[in-house]
Amino acid sequence: MSARRIWDISQRIHAGIPLWPGEPPVVIKRNVEIGPDCPVNIGQLSLPLHTGTHGDAPLHYDPAGIASDECDLAPYLGPCLVIDARHAVGSVQEGDLDWQTIDGESRVIIHTYDRFPHHAWDSNFTAIDARVIARLREGGVRLIGTDAPSLDPETSKTMDAHHEVRAGDMRILEGLVLDDVPPGQYELIALPLAIAGADASPVRAILRELAA
Repeated sequence: MSARRIWDISQRIHAGIPLWPGEPPVVIKRNVEIGPDCPVNIGQLSLPLHTGTHGDAPLHYDPAGIASDECDLAPYLGPCLVIDARHAVGSVQEGDLDWQTIDGESRVIIHTYDRFPHHAWDSNFTAIDARVIARLREGGVRLIGTDAPSLDPETSKTMDAHHEVRAGDMRILEGLVLDDVPPGQYELIALPLAIAGADASPVRAILRELAA
């Protein structure tokens, strides 16, 4: 039996990774190095919780919501559908999606970038309209993913899309890298870290080819 293909859809975390405006920079340093008196390297990492590819915990948009360490892992693991919405302008609207294809899916990932902006922050990313989230929620979707850094526009103060997620206790993945992923069905594996009290967690997200 041949191995199933894996697509790594995670951003590479590094000191210069573009971050949400105002966030402190990522710091990666070596505290201990291999030498005559030390047999190992030991490093340290400091970063905002929404760095790169990450999962928003309900605590991010709900003051009474659960933190990353309390989240059920089941929504982050299982069959998913990747949808091409690169034609959407400004935000993904209901008319931009093929709802017949989505029917019955529990995890939906929306692809908006022609090429992911690894080297510069994009304030004009394609958000997802709250009515899209509401329709996904009503259809039984448990997790919504996007290659954009947020479901809502950068300037949003109402967080409408996030609050539609809240209404259905859905889960969110943001900052996925989907450049070389064809639309279609996959197995998603994108587990958040068990960080106590965290409003988000970086994830190593992958898509795996479904078994024949």
